[in-house]
Amino acid sequence: MNRNQREAAVRQLMERATPQVPADLCGEAVRRGSRLLRRRVAARRAMWLLLFAASAAFVVWALTARPWVEPPSTTTPPMSGW
Repeated sequence: MNRNQREAAVRQLMERATPQVPADLCGEAVRRGSRLLRRRVAARRAMWLLLFAASAAFVVWALTARPWVEPPSTTTPPMSGW
Protein backbone atom coordinates (compact mmCIF):
# COMPACT_ATOMS: atom_id res chain seq x y z
CA MET A 1 0.00 0.00 0.00
CA ASN A 2 1.27 3.41 -0.83
CA ARG A 3 0.65 6.47 1.28
CA ASN A 4 -2.49 7.64 -0.57
CA GLN A 5 -4.14 4.25 -0.21
CA ARG A 6 -3.33 4.14 3.52
CA GLU A 7 -4.74 7.63 4.03
CA ALA A 8 -7.89 6.70 2.15
CA ALA A 9 -8.31 3.55 4.25
CA VAL A 10 -7.85 5.51 7.47
CA ARG A 11 -10.35 8.18 6.34
CA GLN A 12 -12.84 5.48 5.46
CA LEU A 13 -12.47 3.93 8.91
CA MET A 14 -12.84 7.30 10.64
CA GLU A 15 -15.93 8.30 8.65
CA ARG A 16 -17.95 5.26 9.74
CA ALA A 17 -20.88 5.99 12.05
CA THR A 18 -19.73 3.66 14.82
CA PRO A 19 -16.20 2.39 15.18
CA GLN A 20 -15.78 -1.33 14.75
CA VAL A 21 -13.84 -2.90 17.59
CA PRO A 22 -12.72 -6.51 17.19
CA ALA A 23 -14.73 -8.86 19.38
CA ASP A 24 -11.68 -10.54 20.91
CA LEU A 25 -9.83 -7.30 21.68
CA CYS A 26 -10.41 -7.49 25.45
CA GLY A 27 -9.41 -11.16 25.67
CA GLU A 28 -6.29 -10.55 23.62
CA ALA A 29 -5.30 -7.59 25.79
CA VAL A 30 -5.82 -9.62 28.96
CA ARG A 31 -3.76 -12.51 27.55
CA ARG A 32 -0.89 -10.24 26.54
CA GLY A 33 -1.01 -8.36 29.85
CA SER A 34 -0.94 -11.54 31.91
CA ARG A 35 1.95 -12.88 29.84
CA LEU A 36 3.86 -9.63 30.37
CA LEU A 37 3.13 -9.75 34.09
CA ARG A 38 4.37 -13.36 34.32
CA ARG A 39 7.58 -12.41 32.54
CA ARG A 40 8.19 -9.48 34.86
CA VAL A 41 7.58 -11.62 37.94
CA ALA A 42 9.91 -14.33 36.62
CA ALA A 43 12.61 -11.76 35.82
CA ARG A 44 12.28 -10.18 39.26
CA ARG A 45 12.54 -13.57 40.97
CA ALA A 46 15.58 -14.48 38.88
CA MET A 47 17.28 -11.21 39.80
CA TRP A 48 16.60 -11.75 43.53
CA LEU A 49 17.90 -15.32 43.25
CA LEU A 50 21.05 -14.09 41.49
CA LEU A 51 21.57 -11.40 44.14
CA PHE A 52 21.15 -13.93 46.94
CA ALA A 53 23.54 -16.40 45.29
CA ALA A 54 26.16 -13.67 44.76
CA SER A 55 25.81 -12.54 48.38
CA ALA A 56 26.15 -16.09 49.67
CA ALA A 57 29.21 -16.68 47.48
CA PHE A 58 30.81 -13.47 48.73
CA VAL A 59 30.18 -14.39 52.39
CA VAL A 60 31.65 -17.86 51.91
CA TRP A 61 34.69 -16.42 50.13
CA ALA A 62 35.19 -13.77 52.83
CA LEU A 63 34.99 -16.35 55.60
CA THR A 64 37.48 -18.70 53.95
CA ALA A 65 39.94 -16.15 52.52
CA ARG A 66 39.70 -13.62 55.38
CA PRO A 67 40.99 -10.68 53.30
CA TRP A 68 41.02 -8.37 56.35
CA VAL A 69 43.79 -10.40 58.07
CA GLU A 70 47.39 -9.50 57.30
CA PRO A 71 49.13 -12.44 55.61
CA PRO A 72 51.92 -14.14 57.59
CA SER A 73 55.45 -13.01 56.95
CA THR A 74 57.49 -15.20 54.64
CA THR A 75 60.82 -14.18 56.18
CA THR A 76 61.91 -14.43 59.76
CA PRO A 77 63.15 -11.38 61.63
CA PRO A 78 66.89 -11.28 62.38
CA MET A 79 67.89 -12.82 65.67
CA SER A 80 69.97 -10.45 67.79
CA GLY A 81 71.14 -10.75 71.36
CA TRP A 82 71.95 -14.44 71.41
